[in-house]
Parts: sequence; C-alpha cells; structure tokens
Amino acid sequence: MMGQNHTGGEIVVPGPSPFDGFPEDCISNIISFTSPRDACVAASVSKTFESAANSYTVWEKFLPPDYSSLIPPSPVFASKKELYLALCHNPVLIEDGRKSFWLDKASGKRCIMLSSKELWITWGSSPQYWQWISIPEARFEKVAELLNVCWFEVRGKTSTRVLTPGTRYSAYIVFKTKDRCPGLGHLPVEVGVGLVGQETSKRFIYFVGPRARRGERETGDVTKPEEREDGWMEAELGEFFNEASCDEVELSVIEIKSPYWKRGLIIQGIEFRPTN
Repeated sequence: MMGQNHTGGEIVVPGPSPFDGFPEDCISNIISFTSPRDACVAASVSKTFESAANSYTVWEKFLPPDYSSLIPPSPVFASKKELYLALCHNPVLIEDGRKSFWLDKASGKRCIMLSSKELWITWGSSPQYWQWISIPEARFEKVAELLNVCWFEVRGKTSTRVLTPGTRYSAYIVFKTKDRCPGLGHLPVEVGVGLVGQETSKRFIYFVGPRARRGERETGDVTKPEEREDGWMEAELGEFFNEASCDEVELSVIEIKSPYWKRGLIIQGIEFRPTN
C-alpha cells in the first residue's frame, strides 16, 4: 500500500497479507525458525506480521539458552526484542571480566573477545617490557601496552563452548598504536589461528604498514589493519569452523626475526565473530 509523506514522496505502508488469516502465534512460531534479520523483514509485510515478528516467542528463540546468566541483574527490559538488541549493542563482561560477550545483530550468533589478560605474552609480567594500563575506551579494566621488546610473541587459547556451533568464525587482534609502533608497525607479523589438534592457518599482518616509497611495490599478501567503529584498529588472524563447540581454538601473533626493539602497541584483546 502506497501513501505520501509531507515532502510529497511515496512511503510504503504495510497492507493486508493473504497470511493475515493465520493465527498470530502460528506466524510467530514460523518466524522464530528464521533469523533476526528475516524477522525484521517479515515485520514490514503487514500489521499482523509486525505484531507476530515482535512477539516474545520469536525473540526468546533468538536469545542464547543461557542468556539469563549473562545479563546484569539490575536492567529491566520491556520485551525480549529489547533484551536481544541490548546484547547486540552492549557487550557484557564474563568470567571475572576477562572476556567480553555479545550477539551478532543480523544472525544472533555469539561473539566474544578475550582480554589481553587472558593471553600469554612473552615478558608480559616484566614492567620494563610491558605495562598494564587503564584507558576509558577499553572494554576491560586493564590492557597491555608494549614498552620495549626485541622478542614479540603473543599466544592464546580458549574453549569454543562459548561460541555458536556449526558456524565459521574469524579471529581479529584489536589494538591501538603509538607513534606508528616503532620497530614493529612496518614489519609483516606472522599470525595463526585454528582448532587444537588441527592444522593452523598462517598469514602475515601489519599493525601499521610500510610508508610508501617511490618506486617500491606494495606487498599484497600482508593483511592491513582496519579502523573499527569503536575507534580501535583490528587485523584478521584467520578463520576456523566451530562444528560442535567441544574443541579449543588457539592463536599466535609473533615477530622474532627482526633485530629491532619494538614499542608503541596497545592490545585490547582477540575478538571472535562470525565470518561474513
């Protein structure tokens, strides 16, 4: 059904649908077997579909089974849809603040970030090489700042039970740099991610990237970092398939070949989210 807005342009108003005669709870049950994105599309079909798509039944199905243990006790949500959107936009700290959890808005699949405290960092406990700082834009209480090392090595491991089974995931290192990260920012850094006991995929990333010089060709097989909406940078470490959520995934970020001392890197953590 078409109408006009105050500027004279056409707007679409949901009209009757041949399915409007179906019981609303039947429509809700059908929509609950789709995805959050599909439910939002279905809501535009008709008023009946809009009501069915926004129902408790639909959004309860899109929430993880253990959602009640993941939300703080104080907030009160008017609907399950409001709760779902809150878990998409407001990551929740879990496991004593060492991990962050949220939902992918389009699919409802689980996402997590391991804090830098959850990682194994060579010389990470030596204050002359690394320091642990608090910054307001970080999700976690403390993040790791690289002061000065020659041997740069970061490793991590976590259970896949907190991720959605039957889903391909990508892993990213989330970071900031200072002064273009001297001694490290321009170097290709070897990274890898994979399930324990299986072959780990390897690639190279930049934390900054080389300065462009006349006559030099750019290295095309090194992944460049990208800026995120939250102001941090990220670089992809690789992908893996989480089949049954009963494995462990391990990762590594290493640069030990260069003789230069390295500094100016702040690591917030490692993020796992569904591969686009």
